[in-house]
Amino acid sequence: MLSASGVDVDLGGAPVLRGVSLCVREGETVALIGPNGAGKSTLLRALSGAVAPRRGHVALDGRPLADWPRGALARRRAVLPQTPVLSFPFGVLDVVMLGRSPHAGRSRRADDLRAVEGALAETGALHLADRDYTTLSGGERQRVRLAAALAQVWPEPGRGGGAAGSGGGRYILFDEPTNNLDLAHQQVFMEAVKRLARRGYGALAVLHDPNLAALHADRVCVLAAGRAAADGPPDSVLREEMFESVFGVRVRLVRHPERGRPIVLPA
Repeated sequence: MLSASGVDVDLGGAPVLRGVSLCVREGETVALIGPNGAGKSTLLRALSGAVAPRRGHVALDGRPLADWPRGALARRRAVLPQTPVLSFPFGVLDVVMLGRSPHAGRSRRADDLRAVEGALAETGALHLADRDYTTLSGGERQRVRLAAALAQVWPEPGRGGGAAGSGGGRYILFDEPTNNLDLAHQQVFMEAVKRLARRGYGALAVLHDPNLAALHADRVCVLAAGRAAADGPPDSVLREEMFESVFGVRVRLVRHPERGRPIVLPA
């Protein structure tokens, strides 16, 4: 389990998170929602180890992140940031191979290639393997970036292709992964994330669209002014009164006709 317990984070001398607790379990998809400035990205960075809390602690399998060697932590936890930074004409295979960097000196080239191809297959991007990354659409690039993150935490040889039972849980953290994607690519991407959860990976996604959270997450955590306002299954969290108190907006909730999940509509 990847967990934050009673975390306080200050940035630039200003409080951003106060007493926040959140956990992500193996095989679980957690959506993190909240107004702009609520501290969502900061909480994700704290869970990744990029930001050290002033108070409280973050742990992986009960061991504080600060006690993990950087390479070992990178092989168990990957992060997909908001903004892609790659603009060079790399091939897709090379881009995904970059995710294997924490395994340098530990795995053979053949094992790395198997991990890369497996990650591309899991994310529905194997058909893009021979393409130039810079020629891909936004949705295709995002799936390739997801494959690179998955390749980073791909279990070592002899421990199977999934996360469960592979020497500890493996987690991928996503910071607003569906921004700038059209409706179809948003659904494709989130379905890929759910497939990974079914394989035993833990996933945490910062999302702006509560309907994506409702349809695809096992749990929804709501941040408001740096504090956790709600945490639980979509049905228990996504309530009309919550949207009014946290987001300052009136909504109506209806049921998805096939999935039975709550759908948020403007009031």
